Amino acid sequence: MAVHKLAETSEIPSGEGRCYEVEGRSIAVFHADGSFYAIDNTCPHRGGPLADGPISGTTVTCPWHGWGFDCTTGQSTLSPTVGVTAYKVVVDGTDVQVEL
Repeated sequence: MAVHKLAETSEIPSGEGRCYEVEGRSIAVFHADGSFYAIDNTCPHRGGPLADGPISGTTVTCPWHGWGFDCTTGQSTLSPTVGVTAYKVVVDGTDVQVEL
């Protein structure tokens, strides 16, 4: 398992997400409820950019068609059979890192 530094904590304001490319993957990193979370950036419905969606608590809503996902697990809030991959995030000092 590889650890990749993506950002400084100050680069992702609370209640927002950012997109990073890591090992050919588009990863959405969110600062929600005082913690950082990472999931695949691509909504499985129509490929919308989850990092651009609004966040309420730990739920991000796809900006294209309104599908919701729990940032902590990647699980859809609409269907138990739909989800995106969630990744472990480690904050080391001010570094936001993701494990792939």
